[in-house]
Amino acid sequence: MPVPVVLASASPRRRELLRALLDEFAVDAAGIDERTTDDSRADARRLAREKASAVVRRHPGAVVIGADTIVHDGQRAYGKPGDPGTAIAMLRALRGRTHLVVTGMAVVSASGAASEVSTSEVRLANLDDEAIAAYVKSGRPLDKAGAYAIQDEDVPTVAALDGCYCSVMGLPLWRLRALLATAGVVAREPHHALSRCEGCPER
Repeated sequence: MPVPVVLASASPRRRELLRALLDEFAVDAAGIDERTTDDSRADARRLAREKASAVVRRHPGAVVIGADTIVHDGQRAYGKPGDPGTAIAMLRALRGRTHLVVTGMAVVSASGAASEVSTSEVRLANLDDEAIAAYVKSGRPLDKAGAYAIQDEDVPTVAALDGCYCSVMGLPLWRLRALLATAGVVAREPHHALSRCEGCPER
């Protein structure tokens, strides 16, 4: 019988991405304190592990996936804005600039834990104030690190990407598939469901 898998995240984007690897999994958000320091790679890995470790205690027989995404411009980290004013300020600060998007992920079970970090370089489009205001008014930026989503192509927000598209969305699928294998979970290759994964640099 397959080992149950639990995603320790309330993110609808991560649920959507995970379906490319697995048909069945449960969702149980961790709800931890997402504090950060100046080290975005260490923070993303630590927070992913903390999320998965918190949830595995509620699902002792399961394999739990934790993930955390941090946007960093070399000087500061940008989390989820939470309110329109903060979202506008973030987008103004990042527009036209290249920054890092770091996603940490962890797979934790009774047999152990493994974690990985995926780093991508993103250049945000040089959005004018009117475009930023309209985007924020839509409500979409409020629950996203850095106040934007790469998949919101109608805006569009991203001018250039060097890295994994799915990682910027919140879950680097090729790396996650390898982590799941260490816990005995057999997952599909993601490019069968998502054509963009075919040419992913992390494949």
